[in-house]
Amino acid sequence: MFAAYAARLDSQDPLSALELGERPDPEPPTPDWVRVDVRASALNHHDLWSLRGVGLAEKQLPMILGCDAAGLDEDGNEVVVHAVVSDPNWRGDETLDPRRSLLSERYQGTFAERVVVPRANLLPKPAGMSFEDAACLPTSWLTAYRMLFTQSGLRPGDTVLVQGAGGGVSTALVVLGKAAGFRVWVTGRGEEKRSRAVETLGADAAFESGARLPERVDAVMETVGEATWSHSLKSLRPGGTLVCSGATSGPNPPAELNRVFFLQLRVVGSTMGTRDELAGLLRLCEQAGVRPVVDRVLPLSQAKEGFTAMAAGDLFGKVVFTL
Repeated sequence: MFAAYAARLDSQDPLSALELGERPDPEPPTPDWVRVDVRASALNHHDLWSLRGVGLAEKQLPMILGCDAAGLDEDGNEVVVHAVVSDPNWRGDETLDPRRSLLSERYQGTFAERVVVPRANLLPKPAGMSFEDAACLPTSWLTAYRMLFTQSGLRPGDTVLVQGAGGGVSTALVVLGKAAGFRVWVTGRGEEKRSRAVETLGADAAFESGARLPERVDAVMETVGEATWSHSLKSLRPGGTLVCSGATSGPNPPAELNRVFFLQLRVVGSTMGTRDELAGLLRLCEQAGVRPVVDRVLPLSQAKEGFTAMAAGDLFGKVVFTL
């Protein structure tokens, strides 16, 4: 079958480690795993980090990349794939399972004609949603859903600041935040992305990175890390919450603990989401008419174009691959 995979690891030039070509069909490791014919899959920063060797070792290569997928199960049902694979004996929130993994870490990923996953990881795709839109949800949109609705403590009418205006998680945060009745502000380095966040996504206001805000906010959604961390803390009202799900600019910012304890700020980590949260996200999209923001749709044979655009930061929303 045709696939996009990590043939090697290269921390300096990750795109050179990406190969497109034939790979063996995946085999279910146990009877409770099933095959899915992939119709669409979505690109995430996780895939670029994998090519750099983050979370992936040489002994696991070649590894088919991709966490997200929508397609058809063995009975022809239209399904969405939940990307978090937990220990079969784990009970409770699978994002807390110390043995959990994402597809493309321990098990072959979704950038292929077929993928195998635990049967419990399949959810029905809403009939009115395209495969391309559905494929965007299991990683970045699920991450945004958990940040906003599980971890933040926000209520309708509250003000939330989203650091970054164009990535998959940040665009999801804006769209979902507006659907939930929050006042949503965004920051961004480029005028074009800031304008699109307001005009296309419905953000209430957009500011330059690091700009002083008109007032302090109830919560900040942080995925950037070192470059925005200080601004995030300074933007919070006393007792406010910073929810962090990533650190694309670096993981070691100054802690500014005096600000954290004196203003009694809450700093909350958030990773991916649960199967139940993905089901909730699918219902929200179906009932509210919410759809992911898609930058471009490419055939999987042109996957290198999508990876190149992500590496350059030349995106507004998701890159989707079709088969």
